[in-house]
Amino acid sequence: DNQIRFVKSALWYHGYGRPELYRLPSDGSAGSRELLLAFSWLLHRLSLLEQLLARNRVKTGDETSVCTCEDDLPNSQTGTTKRAPEYGLEDRVDVRYLQWLNGRLRFQWRSLHAQHQEQCKLLHKIHLFTSGSHMDQTLGHFSVTETDLVRQPENYKQLLQLLEFETMQLEAFLEWKQLEPVYWQWMETVLDNMAEEGNMCKSQATHVEKSGLPKVTSCCPWAVSLTGQIDRLSRDLMTLRDQLHKLVTHRKAAWCEKVKTREEELQKEGFSATARKIEESVELKLLNLTHLCAPKKPQLHGSCRLVFRSKHPASKMGFGRSVSKEPVSAVSATEVIRELQMREASLERELKQLQEECRQRLDEIAEGLDGVICISP
Repeated sequence: DNQIRFVKSALWYHGYGRPELYRLPSDGSAGSRELLLAFSWLLHRLSLLEQLLARNRVKTGDETSVCTCEDDLPNSQTGTTKRAPEYGLEDRVDVRYLQWLNGRLRFQWRSLHAQHQEQCKLLHKIHLFTSGSHMDQTLGHFSVTETDLVRQPENYKQLLQLLEFETMQLEAFLEWKQLEPVYWQWMETVLDNMAEEGNMCKSQATHVEKSGLPKVTSCCPWAVSLTGQIDRLSRDLMTLRDQLHKLVTHRKAAWCEKVKTREEELQKEGFSATARKIEESVELKLLNLTHLCAPKKPQLHGSCRLVFRSKHPASKMGFGRSVSKEPVSAVSATEVIRELQMREASLERELKQLQEECRQRLDEIAEGLDGVICISP
């Protein structure tokens, strides 16, 4: 049950919205075709095999992930804020529990950051002490794996096995790429069959609904009076609906007139506030103008190999070398730091603007509360 719940929750998190999967029983007795569809969706949407190959790749060098891309929300995440069927949070959640989760997350984030800093210090020591020992002059130093093999040569057998296993995975992936069109043709037939079965089920349900009432009326003598009562209730409900519609229309028109009058009053009073907001927005855009008008550089994303460079002028441009097959010029750590600092400053300005908007909104709400005093922190 826990595995099935986890699979459903993970698919919901990634944006899989087919309701038939979430209606499957939790004992695993049915749903093989729904699981096949979900697996195929993951293959196409998330590039699942490529991610698995990248995660299981044997790292012989010291690498780090570098990303200077914009933090755009992927399409798969839109709509995932809704509550998942049968597995979401309850309607009422204690705020103190959310605060505890937030504090725990921040503590774990700080611990992870401290461990990453310690790892960087140890890597720097290894690269510094082994400088000039590597046969490859572009590197000039050993990685952690190579240093471990120098200290314990018997571990090379385990490394060789891992490399052979990775080679098998790559060969299987190449074979899959050759047969992938056949798989997707098969999935098209599966989808067509499921669509036909769904149409048949709908037609049968419609036929039962249409043929159900005459059978009941023909065999039950009291059904005629019951039908008359239902007709009277339907007429009463229709009359009430018309009355409510007229009432809502009248009140809506009165409310729109009141809102229009209030807007005219606020337009006279809030002209200066609106002008101040426009000035702040223009200043924020001017701060980013130099960054936006600068020539666009290719954004860094992916894994880069860490290469130690001494401080003499001949080797200033040597932060890392991409692992991809295409030749990529080396990137200096100072460039990455400068790019991230500019991104951090932009996000801080955006955060301050959003906080100011939230504060103004809370002040407007607080003014409408009678007998309540709100003290800002």
